[in-house]
Amino acid sequence: MIINLENDQQKLELSAQVLERLQEGLQAVARLNELPEESEVDVTIVDDEEIHALNREYRGMDKPTDVLSFALDEDCEDEDEPELIGGPEEHLFGDIIISAETALRQAEEYGHGLEREMTYLAVHGMFHLLGYDHMTEEDKAEMRAKEEEALRAINLSEEYFDHPTGIH
Repeated sequence: MIINLENDQQKLELSAQVLERLQEGLQAVARLNELPEESEVDVTIVDDEEIHALNREYRGMDKPTDVLSFALDEDCEDEDEPELIGGPEEHLFGDIIISAETALRQAEEYGHGLEREMTYLAVHGMFHLLGYDHMTEEDKAEMRAKEEEALRAINLSEEYFDHPTGIH
């Protein structure tokens, strides 16, 4: 999968390792879902001020959030998700916007580090682009299981944090 990654914020310095792991998480999602190599996603890292403005404009929520996803296929006539089999090899799924500031706060709150939080948010956003949601408990459980499967593939699953050799 082609990942166009842009860091548009200046408030938090992100290490190359954090950005690489984020991309590894997205590649894990692509492999698990057998997405064509030519599939493409845009990821932009912003600050709380920017994501607050986007959240207000597009979701009517007057507060910052951790991640927003904007699928390019959301306005298709039928309610089904984009057809990948037999369609064009190249497919731009959409945009994932992540707030670095909120990610850092959540990483500290959950006690697992910025690398894991940023990667989780990217994976979460990508699953939204693939049509998953968490509006019901059943949907939330299904989406969460898929997220953990992707994170497990790159050793960032929650299960690794219970072991002394896990990533913190």
